[in-house]
Amino acid sequence: MRTEDVLTAIATGLWRWDNASGTVALDAEAARLLGLPADTRTCTVAAVRSRFHPVDWNEIYGIVNLAASEGTLAEARLRVVDSEGHVLRTVRSRFKPVIEGGDYTVIGTLQEVAELRPDTSAARTPVTGDWRRSREAFLLDAGRALAEARSTAEVLRVAASLSMPGFSPDGLAVFGIEGDRLKVLGQHGYDPAEGGPFADMPLDTEYPAAEVIRTGRALYIPSRGEYRRRYPLVWPVIERYGRQSWAFVPLIVAGRTMGSWMAAFSHAVAFTPDERSVLTTVARMLAQALARAGVSDNERELSRGLQRSMMPSLGPAIPGMSVAARYVPTGGGLQVGGDWYDLIPLPTGRIALVIGDVQGHDVRAAGLMGQLRIALRAYAAEGHRPDAVLARTSRFLVGLHDYAESEVYDDGDPVGQFAWPRFATCLYLECDPSTGTVEIARAGHPGPAVRMADGTVIMPSTEGGLPLGIDPDSDYPTTRTVLEAGETIMMCTDGLLETGGHDLDSGWERIRAVLEEHRDGGESLEKLADALVQAVHGPASHYTTGRLADRREDDIAVLLLSRHGRPPRRAPRRTVLTVAQAEPERIAIARQQLRDLLHDWADPEQIDSAVLMLSEMLTNVLVHTDCDALLVAEAAGERGSRRLRVEVSDGGDELPHMRRPGELASSGRGLVLMEILADVWGVEPRGKGKSIWFELYEPGPPDGAPEAVPPGPSVGSPTGS
Repeated sequence: MRTEDVLTAIATGLWRWDNASGTVALDAEAARLLGLPADTRTCTVAAVRSRFHPVDWNEIYGIVNLAASEGTLAEARLRVVDSEGHVLRTVRSRFKPVIEGGDYTVIGTLQEVAELRPDTSAARTPVTGDWRRSREAFLLDAGRALAEARSTAEVLRVAASLSMPGFSPDGLAVFGIEGDRLKVLGQHGYDPAEGGPFADMPLDTEYPAAEVIRTGRALYIPSRGEYRRRYPLVWPVIERYGRQSWAFVPLIVAGRTMGSWMAAFSHAVAFTPDERSVLTTVARMLAQALARAGVSDNERELSRGLQRSMMPSLGPAIPGMSVAARYVPTGGGLQVGGDWYDLIPLPTGRIALVIGDVQGHDVRAAGLMGQLRIALRAYAAEGHRPDAVLARTSRFLVGLHDYAESEVYDDGDPVGQFAWPRFATCLYLECDPSTGTVEIARAGHPGPAVRMADGTVIMPSTEGGLPLGIDPDSDYPTTRTVLEAGETIMMCTDGLLETGGHDLDSGWERIRAVLEEHRDGGESLEKLADALVQAVHGPASHYTTGRLADRREDDIAVLLLSRHGRPPRRAPRRTVLTVAQAEPERIAIARQQLRDLLHDWADPEQIDSAVLMLSEMLTNVLVHTDCDALLVAEAAGERGSRRLRVEVSDGGDELPHMRRPGELASSGRGLVLMEILADVWGVEPRGKGKSIWFELYEPGPPDGAPEAVPPGPSVGSPTGS
C-alpha cells in the first residue's frame, strides 16, 4: 500500500511551503481541508494565507522560526475560514522546517480536528485570546525588569522571580561557562546548601544543560520517563526533586552560547509552540541582560581596582593623632575620577597630608591623578617645604602637558581626540605631631576647616596659588597655624561642598552643621567621616538641596586629622590673621572669621558691634600707616560669661587719638564708635609699633540659668569707659 493511500484513508493531507519561491504545494486532501479546488497542486502563499484566520496565520511565523532555530518538530492549530471570514473547520498541522542557506522549506501534514463540545473536558484547551494577552503582559514585565537590572546578582534575582502565565515553573537555574566547566550562577526552588542539580560539572557531562550549551539547541523533556530514558546516568540525582517536566534553553548573545537556563515544573507540561515561544523569548532577554550586567560588573570591578590601587592606606598610627579618610566615586560609566588623598611620613618625623582633584571624571583623569600622586609623594619624601613641593609638582604637570600635545587619542570623538591639557587643585598640609604646628600650602583648592575643642568651626585664612599645571613658575605661599589638643582639621574636595545643587558658600554651611554636631565623647573620627559623606549622599541630603541643579556626579574625597589630648576646661577660641597693605580684600575674610568665632554668642547685636569695630581698626591701619595689620581675636570663659578680646597691631609709631568730627567729616569716628560700643578698649604702645584693642562681655546666661560674674578686663592701658 502506498503512503498516499494511507494518508487519504486517515484524512490527512500533505503540504510543502517553499519560502524562497513563495509557493505552497498541496495534495488533494490538503486542498480539500483548506477549502481550495481539489485539483489545486501549487498556489501562492497569499492564496493559502487567505484561507486561515489572521490571528492564527500571524502566529505560524513565530512557530516556524522557533522550530527552525531548535531543529524540532512543531505543531499548530489553525482555523480555516471561508471568503466571508466564517470559520469552516479547525486543522492541526505537524511540520518540520528545513533550512537551506538563508531560506527554509516547511514540510508537514494537515488533519481536521473535531471541535470540543462545551461539556467535553480535555487535559489542555487550545490557546485562547486571554492566554495570549496574559503572555504578552508577562513578557513586557519580564523585559522591563531585566532591562532595569544593573548587576549579575540583580538579573539572577529577576530570573528567580519569573512566574509564567499558565505554566509557572517551581524550579529555575541559570548555568554559566567558566573555562571548560559549567557552573550554576543562580537558582530557585533548590536547597542552596545542596547547590542544586549539578552546581559544577565538566562541559562534556551527559546532562541536559551541558548538551544545550554544546549544541546551541533547546531541549524540552515533557515527562519523567523521557528524562530517565535519555539521561539514565543523572536520573537518580534528578529523581528526588520530584519534578515532572523540564525545559533547557540556551542563552545566546551575538551568536555565542554563554550559558543555559533551566525551568523545571512539578506538573506535566506538553511544551506547545506557544509555551516554547515564551521560554525562548525569556531566554533571549535573560541572555542579553546577563551580557549587559557582566560588562557592567567587569567595568565596576576594574574601576574599583584601579581606584583602590591609587588610593593609599593611611599607614601606621601617628603618635598623639588620629586620621580618617573617605573616597566616594560617583557618576555613570567607569566610576573613576581625579580626586585623591595621601598621607606621607616625612624624614623630619613630621607627616604630610595631601588632598587634590584633577580636572575631569574619566580614565584619563584617574591616570593623571596617579602620576601626580607619585610625583608629589616623591618631592615630599625628599624633604622639601610645602611651597616647594607644590611648585615642583606644578612644573611636573606642565611637563606632562608638553609631552601630551604630541599624542593623539583616536576614540571616535573628533573633539576628544587630542589630549587637552588639564589642571589640578591641591591642598598640602605638613604637621608636627609633637607640637601640633601645621604648615599649609594651597593650589587653587578649597581651604581646610578647623573644628575647635568646644565645637566651634572656622575656616582659617590660608594663602594660595594657581592650580597645578597652569604656570610652571607659580609660587605657593605657606600659612602656619597650630592644631590644639582636641581640635580636628578637615580637608575635602569640592564634591563634598557642591553636591546637591550647592555653591561653595551654601555647601560649606551644610558641612559646618555636621561638624558642629559631632561630639568627641561618643563618636569616633571614623563616624564623623561617615556623617560628612551621608550629609551629601545619604537619604536626608535630598531635603537639603541648593538653588543650583542637583547634579550628584562629582567625586568626593575627605581627610580628617585630629589631635589627641584633653583641652583645658576654658580653652579659648582664637583666630589670627595678617592683612597686608596690598591685600585690603582680606578685611572681609577677617570679618567672617570673627563671626565664625562668635557663632554661638548670646547677643547678636554685640556680634555686629564687634565686626564693625574690627573693620574700623583694620581700615585705619591700611589708610593711616604703611604697615601691615596683625589681628588676634580670642573668646575665653564659660558660655554665658565669656569675654571677647580683639587686638590689631601694626608697626606704626603714631598713636591714635580721640577726635570730635563734625557732621560733614569723612573720618575720625573710629574711636568714638569704640567708646560707645565696647565694654573696654585701649591703645598700647609696643617696642616697635602699637596695638589697639577692645573687649566685649557676653550679657549673661540663658533664662533660668544662674547669673555669672563677668571676668575683668585684661591688663592694659584702657582709655574711655
